[in-house]
Amino acid sequence: MMHPAVGWHVEMEFLEDDQQTRAVALLRLPDGTEVRAHGHATRYHTDSNQPRVGEEIAGARALNELAMLLLTKAHEEIDESSGRISHPIHV
Repeated sequence: MMHPAVGWHVEMEFLEDDQQTRAVALLRLPDGTEVRAHGHATRYHTDSNQPRVGEEIAGARALNELAMLLLTKAHEEIDESSGRISHPIHV
């Protein structure tokens, strides 16, 4: 039997200057938990100024950290409920 679909929405915010882009990803889970992750990109001095590229890199790094935080949270919940130690996959 299929259960109703659950949706998650990730909020991304960026702070930029001519050389750096910082990203913050925020995910609010149905249990009320907020998971926040950060990413960073630095433009090499000879590269052209393309803010969108900095956002993509910093955003991808924030989402990657968010994924790792979610895996850690899930494994901690498995351990807590089962009394055993799970072994997360490190990518």
